[in-house]
Amino acid sequence: MILDGTQAAAIAQAADALAAGQLLGLPTETVYGLAARADDDAAVARIFAAKGRPSDHPLIVHVADVASAEAFAHTLPPLARRLMAAFWPGPMTVIVPRRPGVAAAAAGGQTTVGLRCPAHPVAHAVIRAAAARGVHGVAAPSANRFGRVSPTTAAHVASEFGDALLVLDGGACALGIESTIIDCSRGAPVLLRPGVLTVAQIEAVLGERLQARDAAAPRASGTLESHYAPQAKVLLRAAEALAVTAATEASQCFTGAVYSRQPLALPAAWMWRAMPTDAVAVAHELFAVLRELDDQAVSRIVVETPPPDAAWDGVRDRLLRAAAS
Repeated sequence: MILDGTQAAAIAQAADALAAGQLLGLPTETVYGLAARADDDAAVARIFAAKGRPSDHPLIVHVADVASAEAFAHTLPPLARRLMAAFWPGPMTVIVPRRPGVAAAAAGGQTTVGLRCPAHPVAHAVIRAAAARGVHGVAAPSANRFGRVSPTTAAHVASEFGDALLVLDGGACALGIESTIIDCSRGAPVLLRPGVLTVAQIEAVLGERLQARDAAAPRASGTLESHYAPQAKVLLRAAEALAVTAATEASQCFTGAVYSRQPLALPAAWMWRAMPTDAVAVAHELFAVLRELDDQAVSRIVVETPPPDAAWDGVRDRLLRAAAS
């Protein structure tokens, strides 16, 4: 059931559902989340079951502010506090030491926990209304089946889980890809997942260099090699190879689409979808485009490889993982 997230009655109904341990489709500025109260391991288990997600693959806990974050953190390291001050509310998740006995299921059993304060007004209103009902934080991975394309509209969520799930409609997500994740739990800041925030923006706030992910890093959402994948096979190709790839795939009787910045002459039964030239615009529409092309029942989606500059890191990360399936 989809409700208008701008209505006070819908916010109250959503907060009541969370307090009762039920699941909720929740809009954020990044993607829609499948939410449950993070302080109730049984409620969190319903997220894992609904998504088909391994229970050791941690979720991000969404909170209203820094004070709420302290309920889940054993400590908030100075690195995390700097990122919170600069980017909260917003698309920044910090990994910090978890308070013992709190949110073990949401953390996938780890001694760390990922925390984020979303900027979407509907998400904010729900989290605050839920807090008034005794809900301390909301676990909310993307509202889709595990490993598949993330949802950026309420209709996407409903198509994944049906009418039985309560979904708040907050419009199309402004950013369109998930938050940046920075591990702040081990003394040096480590980039675990890029988003729309650039490395330069983050390092300017931290006052030091971000480290690359290493084998000792905590597990984090959206960091498996294969993720964000549509039903169609995604093929990443340089601009000069797009037409040849489409022709080769068509010769093997595959139907398909090309998502690129310049139009191409394509085989019969293949379609072209224009890719914006701006990384922010591509991030905003990427998952919606992949879902739309899946709805067209194509078997191949050939995507132009993003430029190498840092502004495209988040988009490139999602496409590389989508193409790995």
